[in-house]
Amino acid sequence: MKAAWYEKNGPARDVLVVGELPTPEPGPGEVRVKLAVSGINPSDVKSRRGRPLPFPRIVPHSDGAGVIDRVGAGVPEERIGERVWVWNGQWQRAMGTAAEHIVLPARQAVRLPDKTGFDAGACFGIPALTAIHGVGLAEAAPGRTLLVTGAASGVGHYAVQMAKAAGATVLATASARRRAHALSAGADAVFDYKAEDVAARVKELTGGRGADAILDMDLSSTAPLLPRGVLAPHGKLVSYGSNQPTDIPVSFPAMLWGSLTLQMYLVYELRDSERAQAIAGLTAMLEANTLQHTIGARFPLERIAEAHEAVEVGGVIGNVVLEI
Repeated sequence: MKAAWYEKNGPARDVLVVGELPTPEPGPGEVRVKLAVSGINPSDVKSRRGRPLPFPRIVPHSDGAGVIDRVGAGVPEERIGERVWVWNGQWQRAMGTAAEHIVLPARQAVRLPDKTGFDAGACFGIPALTAIHGVGLAEAAPGRTLLVTGAASGVGHYAVQMAKAAGATVLATASARRRAHALSAGADAVFDYKAEDVAARVKELTGGRGADAILDMDLSSTAPLLPRGVLAPHGKLVSYGSNQPTDIPVSFPAMLWGSLTLQMYLVYELRDSERAQAIAGLTAMLEANTLQHTIGARFPLERIAEAHEAVEVGGVIGNVVLEI
């Protein structure tokens, strides 16, 4: 099969190779998916660039979508021909979705509704599941105000839509260039975090109270807002990332006197019950056709290095995918 891989860390053009690898066969309880699209996430490029390789060769990317073309023992033959999207394709595994085929446990291949395209399906495993689980942790509901940071990102754009669907008022941050994209998801107000005082704007729009919860992509820039009242008393900061991957100071007085909660989560490590709930919620929205999906750039597999560079530079609005 045609695939892309790397055997050392470094710049995309220096380490990514496109060539032929043996086509995998499914074992007991596994399915093989003939991939149509592979989704590229920031974690994929960060791993290629500098994280120690857990295997001698890495076929990157955890997200993708395609059709099951073979099943292993114990998997119903009826699944052959099923349109699916996959999650954790390359998480703690050597073989990801930057290839014509992937083999993985049957439960990691989720039925893709007929009305949903493969390109959108390749953005569910990390962006959509991160968003829907985070919105749940933030307890988005009528009467609650949620601040979504990075609302024009892959995760943030889904999160705004999901929080609005749950009935919450949604405030959001995005750069001036991405403001329209955040508004298109349904945000009630968007602040330019580069030019505006986010904490002051949140307090202004909440009568001085602060948001009930924050769904946050960058703890390093959001933690300093806590002493400034960005969260209401008994509020909750739910975070799934940080641009500064080191120890981050968090104000103890702000947390204590505000009775605030800080909760972190990693989408790769959701409990089985959490993932099942997230997938069920996402599937319901897909079946109802209530989600916008934004593909910002498409590349063929042969141009994977350019695709990685596009994600690294950060200029693309929407998700970046490979067409296999």
